[in-house]
Amino acid sequence: MTTVPAHRRRPTVGPAGRPASGASGPAPARGRSPGWVPPQHGAWAMLLLPVLAALTVTGPHPLHLPLLGAALAGYPLSYFGLQAVKTGRFRRVRPQLVGYGLATVALAAPVLVARPATLAYAPLYAVLAAVNAGYARWRRDRAFVNDLAFVMQCGLLGLVVATVAGVPWTRVAGVTVVALGYLVGTVLHVKTMIRERDSVRYRWASWTYHGVAAVAAVLWASVPVAVVFAVLLARAVVLAGRRVTPKRVGLVETACALLVLAAVPL
Repeated sequence: MTTVPAHRRRPTVGPAGRPASGASGPAPARGRSPGWVPPQHGAWAMLLLPVLAALTVTGPHPLHLPLLGAALAGYPLSYFGLQAVKTGRFRRVRPQLVGYGLATVALAAPVLVARPATLAYAPLYAVLAAVNAGYARWRRDRAFVNDLAFVMQCGLLGLVVATVAGVPWTRVAGVTVVALGYLVGTVLHVKTMIRERDSVRYRWASWTYHGVAAVAAVLWASVPVAVVFAVLLARAVVLAGRRVTPKRVGLVETACALLVLAAVPL
């Protein structure tokens, strides 16, 4: 039997050139460091939007700085933790887990001591994290429900911002719903632009969702928010299925997130 030299073998890939393993992005070569920065750049904006939206209502508080730091350290901690669950190779990401874990604990500690009421959100985060862990274990981390669980974790940060500021969470419920409304829509829309570009089912799901969200914004939100959601509906209809580079998709979504943030306090 003829043996193909290792340097000429082609990697096994699934549809559309994705890794057959179902990994969220190219898998690092064996022995190569996984790095310290998660490659999902849009996740940072998803974390920040509910926080910044809530701040437009509560105003800044000194404890918001360590809270934000804990959130920014907690995301890569969860990312590398889920990578370990998916691959079973905990030793490979041990430095990242230890480093980000210590940073998250150190930054969250003063917030928890000063505002023990924030612990009330822990069970919700635990349930959502368990959903992510389950999908990682099943190697289905691209599933919409898995993305939705992450979006809900981001949205909860808006309520935590209010609790840390000593403000009832109901005061930020409105802006949090608006932020979540955008984030759920952007997950659907981005799928129609990249991973599910040829899926008619995802296109209709995105269009239907954005249509309902736009109507809801007209009926219950402010005029600026209603206008922004009308723009989001238009971009979902016009751009779905088009061949646009992920970088340009990201730029468009960044601009949309800024529009949402500008509209919520008006």
